[in-house]
Amino acid sequence: MFRKTSNTTFFAALLFSLACSSGDSENGGAATPASAAPAPGGRPAAGARGAPTVVLAATDVAKVSRATIEDGLAVTGDLQPIETVLIRARLEGDLVGVYVREGDRVRTGQVLARFENSQQQSGFRSAEAERAESQSELATAQWNLEQSKELFDAGAIPERDMKVAQQAVATAQSSVAAAEARVRSTSSFVQDTRVLATTPGVISQRDIENGEHVARGAPLFTLVRSDVLELEASVPARKASGVAVGQRVRFSADGRSFEGRVARVSPTIDPTTRSITVFVQIPNARGELKGGTFTTGRIIGRTMEGALVVPAAAVRQAQDGGRPFVYRIDGQTLSIASVALGVADEQRGIVEVLEGLAEGDQIVVGNVGTLGNGMKVEVIGEARAANRGP
Repeated sequence: MFRKTSNTTFFAALLFSLACSSGDSENGGAATPASAAPAPGGRPAAGARGAPTVVLAATDVAKVSRATIEDGLAVTGDLQPIETVLIRARLEGDLVGVYVREGDRVRTGQVLARFENSQQQSGFRSAEAERAESQSELATAQWNLEQSKELFDAGAIPERDMKVAQQAVATAQSSVAAAEARVRSTSSFVQDTRVLATTPGVISQRDIENGEHVARGAPLFTLVRSDVLELEASVPARKASGVAVGQRVRFSADGRSFEGRVARVSPTIDPTTRSITVFVQIPNARGELKGGTFTTGRIIGRTMEGALVVPAAAVRQAQDGGRPFVYRIDGQTLSIASVALGVADEQRGIVEVLEGLAEGDQIVVGNVGTLGNGMKVEVIGEARAANRGP
């Protein structure tokens, strides 16, 4: 009885073991131990063999290409109106009219304000009357002189009477000249009661109100002419020989690009700063730029077409002070390529490569973490990266 039961138990255990083995076989042995799973980000897990892998986005890779690059000298500063005029009162009096405000555009000769002018008008009319009287006296003296000449030629009057007539004409002529000078003077006083714009421009400041009593010489308006803006910049003396009147200057201000010209160059070097002053003018007929705008620009020295260029962010400096280098992607492997650099265009963020790279090489741009020679590279969106230049 005992033997029969023991055999039955043995066969049941055997069947159960075979069933479990069959289930494992159906899974095909596909389960991978956790220790063998690859690490996130493409880096191999601990214990895995082979070079480490770095994963880069398409924006982290650029292609070495040819482009036009400009060699220039950087300048910065504030753009100022080419002309700023402070209009002052030319006489003392009461204002009877102020016709413009800040921001108004004016033309040359436009009336900006007016003083009460009854006193000046009276003086002017009096001067005109005196001139008329003097002119009448001159006409009478000239007629007497003509009559005296006829009588003197006929022997009817002595020479003394002839001289008296001549002297009367000279005196009358002097009176007319004095009267005309007074008319011009009083006319100027009348004109001074009208405050006029001396140049076309825009009113930037108004210092008066209608009805005020203004002293002579008091400021009335500030008028700026901003159809041309000017930058006053300092350039190191060692680079002064590369700056000349007429050179093009590219500017960037308020997110837009503009172009100007070197208008003047100081003939002397500042002994304190060891620099020269360069004056650059920018046309601004439509008023797109405002006075006081801060700008950065480059005085263009030479333009090189077809230069081999890379993004400046791709260039790295060796810690031992050696030649700069870039990380080049050769297939799927990183390599270090030492480069010789030429002209740098800071505004566009590119630099010329003289040797060490070839057109079409792919390089790593920017700070993407720790990189090393021989590392494996995986580029996400590689098709787009292949077409991306500096």
